[in-house]
Amino acid sequence: MDGYSIKMTIFVFSIIKDTRMKKKIVVLSGAGMSAESGISTFRDTNGLWYNYKVEEVATPEGFAKNPELVLEFYNHRRKELLTVQPNLGHYGLAALEKDFEVEIITQNVDNLHERAGSSSVLHLHGELMKSCSVHNRNRVYDISPDHPEIHLGDKDSHGDQLRPFIVWFGEAVPMIEPAMRIVKSADILVVIGTSLNVYPAAGLLDYVRKRTPVYLIDPNEVKTHHIDIHIIKSGASEGVKQLTALLQKYIDLPDNDKVKAIQTIHP
Repeated sequence: MDGYSIKMTIFVFSIIKDTRMKKKIVVLSGAGMSAESGISTFRDTNGLWYNYKVEEVATPEGFAKNPELVLEFYNHRRKELLTVQPNLGHYGLAALEKDFEVEIITQNVDNLHERAGSSSVLHLHGELMKSCSVHNRNRVYDISPDHPEIHLGDKDSHGDQLRPFIVWFGEAVPMIEPAMRIVKSADILVVIGTSLNVYPAAGLLDYVRKRTPVYLIDPNEVKTHHIDIHIIKSGASEGVKQLTALLQKYIDLPDNDKVKAIQTIHP
């Protein structure tokens, strides 16, 4: 090669490294992801729902029957969220963006993924630090950490009472279709801290392309009909650490792919 060809080859390699070499990881995270941060999980015997029936605080019917109870329940959860920090698992996923394109689909309503630095997070079940109109869930408003409560009589500019921006049991999950499309685009799928029992989120595994590597991180046994799964039986922090080591083999393109890229410029 002459000097120009060498410079062009180096340039092509830099483009490949920044784009084609980054495989896409899609992460599906559940309550176990945030458990190490101090947020109790639904399946814990002393979990968030322990003193309440789900129907009382997480359904449209419960809100219609006793809106003050429901608002106070989420006010308490919001205050709890403000006292905790992302764990090493959250930070580990954010760090993967250095070598991979990473998209996170979370069943969690906390903002710990974002606070850890993840740049692409889709919330299936809403966001605790947001409110919306009782008549139009598309009218969404940020909640300030300085004023984290919603009360009866708090209204938006349209005169509608505000409610938590949470997808309650019995309500449609508007982000499920975008989540399906993201899962279909995955080069690698990672499932962390979810029992895979809550639908429609649990059905997302059915949209993974054939031969896509799937990693499941959970300290508990998780029942799934997918048999070709690499199981990491650990909590989120240790599990993401092990995952990061396992993913190193996906970072570099094989040599033959590099040759093909060069030949595109220099046949």
